[in-house]
Amino acid sequence: MTSSTDATVATSETGDPLLLTPGPLTTSRTVKAAMVHDWGSRDANFVEINRSALARLAEIANGAGDWVTVPMQGSGTFAVEAMLTSFVPADGTALVLINGAYGKRAKRILEIARRETLVYETAEDTPPDLGEVEAILARTPSITHVFAVHCETTTGILNPIAQLGALAAKYGKSYLVDSMSAFGALPLDVRSMHIDAVAASSNKCIEGVPGLGFVICRREALERTKGNATTLVLDLHDQCANLEKTSQYRFTPPTHVIVAFHQALEEFVAEGGVAGRGARYRNNCRILIEGMRALGFRPLLPDALQAPIIVTFHMPTDPRFVFQRFYDSLKQRGFVIYPGKLTVAESFRIGCIGRIGEPELRAALAAIRAVLDEMGVTGLSAQTA
Repeated sequence: MTSSTDATVATSETGDPLLLTPGPLTTSRTVKAAMVHDWGSRDANFVEINRSALARLAEIANGAGDWVTVPMQGSGTFAVEAMLTSFVPADGTALVLINGAYGKRAKRILEIARRETLVYETAEDTPPDLGEVEAILARTPSITHVFAVHCETTTGILNPIAQLGALAAKYGKSYLVDSMSAFGALPLDVRSMHIDAVAASSNKCIEGVPGLGFVICRREALERTKGNATTLVLDLHDQCANLEKTSQYRFTPPTHVIVAFHQALEEFVAEGGVAGRGARYRNNCRILIEGMRALGFRPLLPDALQAPIIVTFHMPTDPRFVFQRFYDSLKQRGFVIYPGKLTVAESFRIGCIGRIGEPELRAALAAIRAVLDEMGVTGLSAQTA
């Protein structure tokens, strides 16, 4: 993390703009360098790199031994779809908890797969009510699976996945979690949380590059999924069986992505794992929110619901504030942010994750101040209060 703190322009270690997004995100020079070599997918060295990376993922989730990591070529959504369509059988019913775009995407996946769904939806700035979830489970014995999103990046809200897991266990339901934007930064214990499967990907908090999703599955639960899959490519059971039998992927793996991911995992461990990485991200989030509040911006979420992954801010009402100009001017200064995705409010988002730390966040805040001055936007505190 060696970017300049000059408000005029900041860059990553390799001179690229800093990605203040939920992923893809800024990666280290050494992660990038891992991709300069070519690897044969059947080469013994590559096979060992892949095996080591997958084993470490289960350890991060406290699932070593009884859980197995099944990789899935593609983005994170490939892993979520593989998890849902492999674990929920044709005669199953999934309770889908929604408070953002990724819960809605899970519902759509299940609908296309012709799986029965029951939806409990709250506003994008509201976590699921545990009492209501329990009431649904108590009165609907046909539910076989419960699906939740760990951190819903539509807003950055942290959902109560441990308490939801306890409810799923109480009522004998299989529990499936999308931890895409939280895995590696927020504590996740598949044993104590009663999780049968959790999906994540290479390009989020582990700080690898896009191209590999994975699902950490309880072995016993995975065995029961044989024959459930609705597609050949996304069949977790078949992918796992083939890897364990031959050490090979069924179809061409993203070799460069996997080697870079292995390097990212080495750096993750060197930083202190979940505790170390999470601490850096929490500090990033604190600096960002404090600085944006000082500039007059208002976060969407209260601190108690805010995950240290990505922060949603209300759009200023000043007519001189034009988001596209704001975005473009920040990019010219070396910072890429994210548009909003809300239905409840006009907003934009700034990420806290990736190979960034306090110098980068303070430089970003200085750049934001400079852009506001350039746009002639004043009095934000009064406008957004």
